[in-house]
Amino acid sequence: GQGVDEPLSATGFRQADAAGLFLSNVKFTHVFSSDLLRAKQTAATILGKNKFCKDLEIKYDARLRERKYGVAEGRPLTDLKAMAKAAGELCPSYTPSGGETLDEVRERARDFFEFLCQLAVELEQKEQDTHGVASRSSGTSEEQLVFPWTNHCSEAELSFDNSGASKILDANILVVSHGAYMRNWIGYFVSDLNCTLPTNLTKSQLSSVSPNTGVSHFIIKLENGNLLKPEITCVCLNQDSHL
Repeated sequence: GQGVDEPLSATGFRQADAAGLFLSNVKFTHVFSSDLLRAKQTAATILGKNKFCKDLEIKYDARLRERKYGVAEGRPLTDLKAMAKAAGELCPSYTPSGGETLDEVRERARDFFEFLCQLAVELEQKEQDTHGVASRSSGTSEEQLVFPWTNHCSEAELSFDNSGASKILDANILVVSHGAYMRNWIGYFVSDLNCTLPTNLTKSQLSSVSPNTGVSHFIIKLENGNLLKPEITCVCLNQDSHL
């Protein structure tokens, strides 16, 4: 939850190191993290391993915090399950006293995602105003496709202009958050925004909480800067092959 702001354990730091090595060739344009200590340390560790953006500023945002669990915070998961059972409910839909409902968590996720979309549109507009559209197409596709699972992803990863050149991504954003929060965000993508999912993804995988430092990769397209209809493709969900 939010109330117990503990640092990473030794295992947590090892996992963050592994995630950093896994993503070391990815050139991020922005990094956002929850302002809780464990997420801040994870983000800093990942950037510390990166070949291109060690000095990139990490921006902390309270909208990326873990779900608030109220009176259950700092207690074992078994206690939360017992509270839910006593109330005649099941986790994760059960909300402890003083906690956040799933709808409240999803609203935070929606608000932050819309902020990211607005950021990407403003970057594109600034780039066009400064350099013109033609300068966006430079370099080869090999230089742009730096994600470690590129060879296994769909054609949606590639973006070409009319000349056939691969377009540089306007924004390549790393977001470091928490398991229950991200499960709600992904649920928002799927149920509200019709996110395209990998064909081999099962329902149980979709509803499960990511392992620590699990990596999910989404491609967001905003045709003509349309913030109301983002086209979202999930390349991978809760990837943990680096652990």
